[in-house]
Amino acid sequence: MGFPDRPRAPRGGQKPNPQADSSVSLLPHLEAKIRQTHSLAHLLTKYAEQLLQEYVQLQGDPFGLPSFSPPRLPVAGLSAPAPSHAGLPVHERLRLDAAALAALPPLLDVVRRRQAELNPRAQRLLRRLEDAARQARALGAAVEALLAALGAANRGPRAEPPTATASAASAAGVFPAKVLGLRVCGLYREWLSRTEGDLGQLLAGGPA
Repeated sequence: MGFPDRPRAPRGGQKPNPQADSSVSLLPHLEAKIRQTHSLAHLLTKYAEQLLQEYVQLQGDPFGLPSFSPPRLPVAGLSAPAPSHAGLPVHERLRLDAAALAALPPLLDVVRRRQAELNPRAQRLLRRLEDAARQARALGAAVEALLAALGAANRGPRAEPPTATASAASAAGVFPAKVLGLRVCGLYREWLSRTEGDLGQLLAGGPA
């Protein structure tokens, strides 16, 4: 009775090539990165909704009234997601998301400083605004890292911080400053929601 054949070693002492399985191992790693970033965006979208609600509650009338329709003040360096955004390729949408997330932290810092003057006892709101600025930076960095992993990193110049909005908020009266803060908190929520949706599309379609 013969013995079963043993596995033969590679001829010539050749070692297995670790690069051979790189494409196999890369896909699960990339999918996990997409899922992780999407989960972060989903969580921060909920926080943004809470921030907006608390901001409105602490501004007094007429902000909390159902009939109140605040003017949509322009915010230097940032606009709302355009309807045409949805028709762009997912990588381009994520580039726009990353740019908006990079513009939001200084705007949120402006709102926090103004609220510290107008509502100095609203410590929870001030902490939420501080956290929101930090979280926007974290999500923006995660989206940029994901784009780099997909080979679609944006190599263009970064936009300058919106200093015009900071100057305008400092010089504005109480009501315009409150309206500007409402607008910034609303944009924060809109862009987080858009980022979550775009990451969800990428997750559903796979890393293409």
